Amino acid sequence: MEEETDTSPPMAALIEGRLERLGLTPEAASRAAGLPPDFVERLLDGRAPVPRGDRLRRLAEALSTSVSYLVGLDPDVPPPAEWLEEEQGSLGLLAGDEEGLLRAYRKLEFSAKAAVLLVVRKMAGPEEAPDAVPVKQLRGGRRQP
Repeated sequence: MEEETDTSPPMAALIEGRLERLGLTPEAASRAAGLPPDFVERLLDGRAPVPRGDRLRRLAEALSTSVSYLVGLDPDVPPPAEWLEEEQGSLGLLAGDEEGLLRAYRKLEFSAKAAVLLVVRKMAGPEEAPDAVPVKQLRGGRRQP
């Protein structure tokens, strides 16, 4: 009995699952990610290299998922830097701990959110003031320079 060898990248099954869940064709996902129309199809067939950096981020966005998920990691674990080829923050991605904090924050009642923000701002220290903008104050009903 001969074994079949699968030449598709490990993320192919994850991409196929996202396509099915979202009701997208490979061509539609490619276009939504700003990639060549046949890119996802070639990727699924093992005929295209696994994307990295901005292309990987755009593909994840088009599939409504995270880069971590596409590279086979727990979504709460940030992807390795070599997958991004850029600093994670510069791509607009959140690290795993940031995503976890945001999910927990969204579950809080309004008053608890206010308390958390107060504590975090105090812990973070003084913020740098933005460039000063002259503000005219009202004195005696007239604006003063």
